Amino acid sequence: MTSQVIRCRVIVSGRVQGVFFRETTRQTAQAADVAGWVRNLTDGTLESVFEGPSDVVEQLVDFCRTGPSNARVDEITVTEETPTGATTFVFEQTGAPGTNPPPRPP
Repeated sequence: MTSQVIRCRVIVSGRVQGVFFRETTRQTAQAADVAGWVRNLTDGTLESVFEGPSDVVEQLVDFCRTGPSNARVDEITVTEETPTGATTFVFEQTGAPGTNPPPRPP
């Protein structure tokens, strides 16, 4: 039985930059075969989007609640979005809060 595909945007605040949070998130998402992206934001937070089977996306969201060992998570905001059919997980450029990364060429 396949679980429903969902998409979640996660904003994590605390000590989340300079502690390999992005890299660990990328590795964890790729190992779980989840699509999306991760990036640092200019306000010091980390933003990630996960798209895939609901049970696996929920595990990645749970990972973001603690992050890697050197991180300190103070707050996490999770927003459900409409799945877009994303198929890979990538790093995105650092951006401003409330903005979306530029579209990737096909």
